[in-house]
Amino acid sequence: MNHPEGMPNATYIEGKALAAATRARVARQVAVLATEYSVTPGLAVVLVGADPASQVYVRNKRRQTIQAGMYSFEYNMPETTSEESLLQLIEELNADPRVHGILVQLPLPPQIRVAPVLSAIDPSKDVDGFHEVNTGRLWNGGNAVVPCTPMACQMLIEHVRGDDLAGLHAVVIGCSNIVGKPVASLLLRAECTVTMAHIKTRDLPALARTADILVVAVGRAGTVRGDWIKPGATVIDVGINRVECSSSGKQRLVGDVAFAEARKTAGAITPVPGGVGPMTIACLLLNTLGAACRQHGLPVPGDPAAADSPTNGNAARHCAT
Repeated sequence: MNHPEGMPNATYIEGKALAAATRARVARQVAVLATEYSVTPGLAVVLVGADPASQVYVRNKRRQTIQAGMYSFEYNMPETTSEESLLQLIEELNADPRVHGILVQLPLPPQIRVAPVLSAIDPSKDVDGFHEVNTGRLWNGGNAVVPCTPMACQMLIEHVRGDDLAGLHAVVIGCSNIVGKPVASLLLRAECTVTMAHIKTRDLPALARTADILVVAVGRAGTVRGDWIKPGATVIDVGINRVECSSSGKQRLVGDVAFAEARKTAGAITPVPGGVGPMTIACLLLNTLGAACRQHGLPVPGDPAAADSPTNGNAARHCAT
């Protein structure tokens, strides 16, 4: 980890570097799976409509899936696609033995309800971790496919603080089903003391200042200010917001945390972009690898190139849950 110029205090949590290492490890494990068991994981990504951001995400996922040695199946459906047609495609993918993971890119057009679509995916192929079976298992402490962004958050935290988080106070600002709630569940599993908060929590700055680990996912640029941060805290900024630069008029990406302020107090902090985002796709590959292994009754292969790596065991643990 580096301290970029102008960052005198906080450790810069290099999501890009950790994601690259994770993808390389997955690629080695995929190669072992193919060589020893003749199994190649397959990921199907379904995009409905032509949302520009979604197109970029899908393109990145496809490229990284192929680079990891997996099969990539991409389905681009028109904006006018009916819910019935999408559900029919999901049924076909559920039955396809080449497909071990299914991801339906959100958001969906207004004529398609999200809940029935997510419920239609076979829970064993639900590599996004959004099926109610997986969300229920996660909260109940059972074996579940963990949503990719929450898994990325935990891996970034463990990268900085190690995997012994017991007793630390974690504050999660944001209570969505996609990020906030599953992050809280993962941190509870790690034996943190967890407080869930949201934008309407009373005296939110004072609560945030008690956090050893602060995870922010509210979707509002610069919500968390520098004086909200406990000195030495680990700050994970999940937000991705487009704001206009006053000097150039161009848009830039910023997080939910006022980065320039927070880095003066935090012990470690993720940047936006380059923090949680790259790790999310790496965790999607981990989930697809794990899904393929479970569906064939196989263990997740060990990584001979990183057997003693401190993060290797964590990756295998996340993949197996």
